[in-house]
Amino acid sequence: MSRVDTFCKTSALEQEYKAKLVTADEAVKIIKSGDRVHYGLFGGLVRELDKALAKRTEELHDVKVCTTIWNYPEPPAILQADPKAEHFKYFSTHMSGMDRKMNKQGCCWFIPVQFRENPKFWAEDVGDIDVAMFQTGPMDRFGNFNFGPQLAEYWGILKRAKKVIVEVNPEQPTIHGVQNTINLSQIDLVVEAPPAPMPNIIAKDASEVEKKIATHIVERMESGSTLQLGIGGMPNYVGKMIAESDITDLSVHTEMFVDAYVNLYKEGKITGNKNLDKGKMVFTFAMGSSEVYDFLDDNPLGYIAPVDYVNNIDVIGSNDRVVSINSCLQVDLFGQVNSESAGLQHIGGTGGQLDFVMGSYRSEGGKSFLCTPSTRKNKDGSVSSLICPTLPQGSIVSAPRSAVHYIVTEYGAVDLKGKSTYERAELLISIAHPDFREELEKEAEKMGIWKNSSKVQY
Repeated sequence: MSRVDTFCKTSALEQEYKAKLVTADEAVKIIKSGDRVHYGLFGGLVRELDKALAKRTEELHDVKVCTTIWNYPEPPAILQADPKAEHFKYFSTHMSGMDRKMNKQGCCWFIPVQFRENPKFWAEDVGDIDVAMFQTGPMDRFGNFNFGPQLAEYWGILKRAKKVIVEVNPEQPTIHGVQNTINLSQIDLVVEAPPAPMPNIIAKDASEVEKKIATHIVERMESGSTLQLGIGGMPNYVGKMIAESDITDLSVHTEMFVDAYVNLYKEGKITGNKNLDKGKMVFTFAMGSSEVYDFLDDNPLGYIAPVDYVNNIDVIGSNDRVVSINSCLQVDLFGQVNSESAGLQHIGGTGGQLDFVMGSYRSEGGKSFLCTPSTRKNKDGSVSSLICPTLPQGSIVSAPRSAVHYIVTEYGAVDLKGKSTYERAELLISIAHPDFREELEKEAEKMGIWKNSSKVQY
């Protein structure tokens, strides 16, 4: 029995669905050489359509494929078929581990973006998107397809899409929120894919260093805060510490919905008693374990919204006591933060880091924390300080010194707001690894950002 037989039928709706229903191989025939194609986002990436397009590798040239984070363990089928990128150019506005691997192999290119601007970016700056392809849940009885736990910039893409194909996955959870459905009337072709589980991301356990960092953050939190957390062992440990503390009455306004929120809700810590979108756990995409998707499925507490709303600095700042917690890669003595590269080697996009750094400071009683271990062990066995005099050549400034609030290492948390250049240097050196502090003091003096002199000595 076709899925269409389960709909609350109107003959017109049923006929329209059947007219647009094709196989993946038939659907990708509309893609031509030189086209720009979008594959969807996060857990909404198309898989069957990707495999079908890969079969056409030899007959197509200069097809530009765009997405945000390929979060599956194997590369896209188009790159498996075309590893030298002779037929397909693959672009990402962020970077997963797989994207980084493909970037090192020379077949994945990065598009620098400010995540909150992505809807406008796709709608106004990229040019036409010849074919937009999204994975959705099955059509409901009114002709609507739910995008699942990823929305972000979809409607910016759709404004420029000449053709729209949906790949229906019955395993996509139904997510409540705003603008999270697309109607059959807005779709050109429908492909029914076999059920496929959502991609799971299981965070590693927090290291001892990450546990110390989490301690410095939680002791600066208070009841009634609105949380923004990233993914990983440290944010999960922050959640664990909150669950064991007397902090309560928490709310959620976050770019990414992760396991820590599910755990905090189960512990009775999340009430949603905030002053904006009261009672709702607001996010623009979700990734994590299967428990995340099970929790959000048809749950009216969840509230997905476009990224230009969720990451809007004024919207973030309209929530009281926002606590934003994100990781970074390096910090220099000016307070500039690199969260994107290791020198010239690209690691990942910033997502909404700068948005939440700025928005949380605008929030009444808000705080943002950018976190890094004090050191890194290099491949040759040596150890480098991640608090540096200056960022290494090629490093990207993800959060400018003027925006940064708290920087946290395992040695403490320091507030850089309103501090002079030498005060910033002193504070940052105080949370550097003790083995590097004397060297950093000497460099700060040479750089003219030390208390004894502002004269540059280099």
